[in-house]
Amino acid sequence: MPALPEPLRTERLFVRLATEADAPAVVRYYTENRAFLAPWEPTRPEAFYTEPFWREHARRARIEAAEGRSLRLLLLPRWAPGEVIGTANFTEITRGVLQACHLGYGLAEHAEGEGYMREALTAAIGYVFGPMNLHRIMANHLPHNRRSGRLLRALGFVVEGYARDYLRIAGRWEDHVLTSLTNPDWKEEA
Repeated sequence: MPALPEPLRTERLFVRLATEADAPAVVRYYTENRAFLAPWEPTRPEAFYTEPFWREHARRARIEAAEGRSLRLLLLPRWAPGEVIGTANFTEITRGVLQACHLGYGLAEHAEGEGYMREALTAAIGYVFGPMNLHRIMANHLPHNRRSGRLLRALGFVVEGYARDYLRIAGRWEDHVLTSLTNPDWKEEA
């Protein structure tokens, strides 16, 4: 596993692991976007919207990243590096014969339509396929989430199928479109 990335830099963003000090900004992001994100995410317990939850989450996420089990990233504007405008999570990293992970992401309502997520994911996928040397990223979206479908297509993800009652989103089992992206430069490790 390569060293933890210190922040990935894009033209407009820092994309990096959270620290415990980010807890207030993460709580602000999720609180301000609670209604906006609700139709696309699992139902959250009230503790999710607290600083102690996010301090512990950041601690665990750094351990998981160091162990190569996940890469949970914050998106922060370069002109306001204390403001969280989104997240990108590469989870359930599996090595061995699969060499893959799952991707999930979210963006603040006020940041939609500006290309931030594409910019952030382009950099993050470069890290996941480069230094982390994973072969496959799987990302799934609700069929009616056309914005997410367009983003994944623009990044090169291909539709592989359709899963009925795949994830429990906003308190209901929801169908999902299954997509993936493979690494054309994957190298067998010695």
